[in-house]
Amino acid sequence: MDLGLRDATVVVAGGGRGMGLAAARCFADEGARIAVFARTRTDLDKAVDDLHGRGSPDAVGIVVDVRDATQVERAFAELADRWGGLNVLVNAVGPDVRGTVESLTDDQWRTAFDDGVLGIVHTVRSALPLLRRADWARIVNFSASSTQRQTVSLAAYTAAKAAVTSISKNLSLQLAPDEILVNVVSPGSVASDSLLAWARSVGVDSEDPYALMAAITEHFGHPAHLPRVGLPEEVGPVVAFLGSRRNSYMTGANVNVDGGTDFT
Repeated sequence: MDLGLRDATVVVAGGGRGMGLAAARCFADEGARIAVFARTRTDLDKAVDDLHGRGSPDAVGIVVDVRDATQVERAFAELADRWGGLNVLVNAVGPDVRGTVESLTDDQWRTAFDDGVLGIVHTVRSALPLLRRADWARIVNFSASSTQRQTVSLAAYTAAKAAVTSISKNLSLQLAPDEILVNVVSPGSVASDSLLAWARSVGVDSEDPYALMAAITEHFGHPAHLPRVGLPEEVGPVVAFLGSRRNSYMTGANVNVDGGTDFT
């Protein structure tokens, strides 16, 4: 299926690794021009080399801490000079804060919302002038299935992701007159860096997706219908479709990519 992304301009914030990089690869495979935001130059260089070898020979990596509004504004000003407009903004950024409501400190709560919510506010705010200049535009934000099925030790993470879902729904309403479509992807148990690190900490083979799901079921009681965890490359194509011209009428949706659950 041609997603209508050839020569489209795409920003993937948090695209240096994991599901963000998997999404960037899908856009590259479709011939889009891509800018990846990440905090570390090492991640960016690896990601950009990867994208250059696919369908995005002019992919660029920009060191940006999305928590810093000034850095975000500077990055989009650079892209305005480079591209003029922007077709797609993907926000794959998120917090990595663990703890219960009573154990988390105020600073940890602030970190979760700075990482997981304010960063997205900053990118959307700076991107909107460019998105409005384009012939067509899409925003795809990453939430999480944990907003629908709680894990006690992820209180701040889940709260931040729930805020992302709410903001995205609000944006879908606000931007509908401009025909800028805004959607959310909510991954379930996917072999992200944080999940793999947790698996290693409890002695689970992080290379075996079936063993990972068994461990999640044992420790958290959150199995999916499928007997394994998902892979980042299984989330990327969903993001690419939602961010594509082919998606012309879906907005305000929260799409679960979770291996099957009872969520609606």
